[in-house]
Amino acid sequence: MASTAAGKQRIPKVAKVKNKAPAEVQITAEQLLREAKERELELLPPPPKQKITDVEELNDYKLKKRKGFEDNIRKNRTVISNWIKYAQWEESLKEIQRARSIYERALDVDHRNVTLWLKYAEMEMKSRQVNHARNIWDRAITILPRVNQFWYKYTYMEEMLGNAAGCRQVFERWMEWQPDEQAWHSYINFQLRYKEVEQARCIYERFVRVHPEVKNWIKYARFEEKHGYIAHSRRIYERAVEFFGEEHVEENLFVAFAKFEETQKEFERVRVIYRYALERIPKQQAQELFKFYTMFEKKFGDRRGIEDVIVSKRRFQYEEEVKANPHNYDAWFDYLRLVENDADADTVREIYERAIANVPPLQEKRHWKRYVYLWINYALYEELELQDPERTRQVYQACLDLIPHKKFTFAKIWLLYAQFEIRQKNLQGARKVMGVAIGRCPKNKLLKGYIELELQLREFDRCRKLYEKFLEFSPENCTTWIKFAELETILGDTDRARAIFELAIGQPRLDMPEVLWKSYIDFEVEQEEFENTRTLYKRLLQRTQHVKVWISYARFELSLEGPDRLQRGRQIFEEANRSLRSCEEKEERLMLLEAWRDFEEQLGPPGAAQRVQQLLPEKVKKRRKLTAEDGSDAGWEEFYDYIFPEDAANQPNLKLLAMAKMWKRQQRKEDDDDEAPEPDPGMPELDPGAPREPQNPPRENSAGAVPQTTNHDEDDDSSSSGSDGEEPANQSREEEESANQSREEEGPANQTREEEGLANQTREEEGPANQNREGEGPANQTRMEEGP
Repeated sequence: MASTAAGKQRIPKVAKVKNKAPAEVQITAEQLLREAKERELELLPPPPKQKITDVEELNDYKLKKRKGFEDNIRKNRTVISNWIKYAQWEESLKEIQRARSIYERALDVDHRNVTLWLKYAEMEMKSRQVNHARNIWDRAITILPRVNQFWYKYTYMEEMLGNAAGCRQVFERWMEWQPDEQAWHSYINFQLRYKEVEQARCIYERFVRVHPEVKNWIKYARFEEKHGYIAHSRRIYERAVEFFGEEHVEENLFVAFAKFEETQKEFERVRVIYRYALERIPKQQAQELFKFYTMFEKKFGDRRGIEDVIVSKRRFQYEEEVKANPHNYDAWFDYLRLVENDADADTVREIYERAIANVPPLQEKRHWKRYVYLWINYALYEELELQDPERTRQVYQACLDLIPHKKFTFAKIWLLYAQFEIRQKNLQGARKVMGVAIGRCPKNKLLKGYIELELQLREFDRCRKLYEKFLEFSPENCTTWIKFAELETILGDTDRARAIFELAIGQPRLDMPEVLWKSYIDFEVEQEEFENTRTLYKRLLQRTQHVKVWISYARFELSLEGPDRLQRGRQIFEEANRSLRSCEEKEERLMLLEAWRDFEEQLGPPGAAQRVQQLLPEKVKKRRKLTAEDGSDAGWEEFYDYIFPEDAANQPNLKLLAMAKMWKRQQRKEDDDDEAPEPDPGMPELDPGAPREPQNPPRENSAGAVPQTTNHDEDDDSSSSGSDGEEPANQSREEEESANQSREEEGPANQTREEEGLANQTREEEGPANQNREGEGPANQTRMEEGP
């Protein structure tokens, strides 16, 4: 304990570094390593060389070394490297007997060590002790027969010694253990080096029985082909095909067999081999087979053969697709299109039956839209390609029985079925099919198709009855009314056509009334019944005041020949303008005025277009407040509005109040100029003559700003609410105007916009005469402030 304490006391304390700043000279790890390498401090000097001069020194050296080796062996007998070093040292001294004794002692310790046997045999071979080497190899292959290295070296030694019989005997002993493939190939190559082809053939026979794999059979056949035994080679391929059968066959065998026949110019045999293989090998395992078959047909086959290969490959791909997803109808379509061109009728029918068996799982029309075309294609194939009308009829009937008509139907199937019966000259059958269709599931497309069918047959009475049924089923369908009237027009019965149109426009609900009215009007124009056309336009205008109706009416009048056509057209435009003044859609009124202007420019007298031009509105930009869905303020938005001169002229109160406000501002500005105080020396001077408000502001500034009229309307309302001649009311209005003036003076921009709006409105509505009334003086001030 004391010594331990003393030892602890002798441990120096680590000095604390007070200055942690970097040293001026920095030393890197690379420099430290370089200096250590240069100084070689870690390397020890080599031991001195010992020179032996006589036998006694040699014996002493041997004794010393042997004692060291024996000591190492005694310490750990299982370390084989010590034994090998010991034996090799004795071998270097030409002490073969001693080395042999050491190896034998080592084998007693570990007889399964491969390295030990190899070193032992190599020593005997180096010392040319052949029999001893054979003895060692025999012992080694007897104890460790699965170590191929022993066999390889043993046979190599015998072959190098020229002992072919002994080498063959060693190979035979080796083959009894059924080694791996390389051992058999070594034996075969040994026989071939001595021109023993028959012996090699026998070895191959044993080889393919021990290792029955496709590649080994192919090697056997190529061996026979290489040595010119073509018949033997073909026989081996045939035996291989028989050996593996249809369950374990591989495409590599057939590819090799076909290539062999191709080199022998047996092209028909090659084609038979490929087809035989394609019929028996699963398609997913025959990719390489397809590839080589295609290459063969491209090189030696005709066009038909190449197409057969490609079709076979595509059929395999489609089969995989429809197996993965039977409801992939697009894959079925492609597959059927492929087989229809090449396969026989029974095959095509089989594929069609497989395809239509995949009924959609849900009874929703969107899932059946692609599926139903399988039936259509099937029926057309039976009718057009196979010309089997009875089977075609069965296909149509089976399809109609499958479709759930209570939920949905397909008019195309019914119409195709009826057209097929007509092609078969079975008119009664076609009418029966369409009658069943209309009775079970009436729809517009079915009725239209039936009507077109009867029209083609020139059965007009049936068409009338069908139209009546159609209109009973769907009275709001304007297209049906129009087609019915057109039919009667074509047949020359205008009274019936007119009656049909009257019934149509009298319906309470229509899907496209504007189209119906237009067709009725066009019908009357074609019949040159212009009074009836005018009556129709007037009846239509009683129902709607749409601008396009007015324009069409005016153009109709202009299209007629007569001295008063211009006057009639102008009257219609004027009436339309009066009617559309109350319309909220100002764009429609603008459209009418533009059409009126174009009419006057083209056909009217000089100056008429200018009069219409004065009626066109002014486009102004305004702002309006937006409100969100929850009622909160959403800000302001800008929009364009149209101000028509006629609407502004009908508001005299607005014009008069605007003039009064302008005159009042001018008077106040003059009073402020007269009572202006002396300027403060400390304040910057202002130009007293500079106007604070423009007398005649422009209608629109250079930036395109337009006046805002919302605030003016509010001021007009407040100003027009006073009584005539009462002083308190006038005083309150003056105070309110003073407050409005102070708000206006808060921002020059707002004041300018307001004054611009008032000035523009005053100039547009009053003209130059208003400016004379503004200068009449204080006598008119009271009347202007009191209001009308």
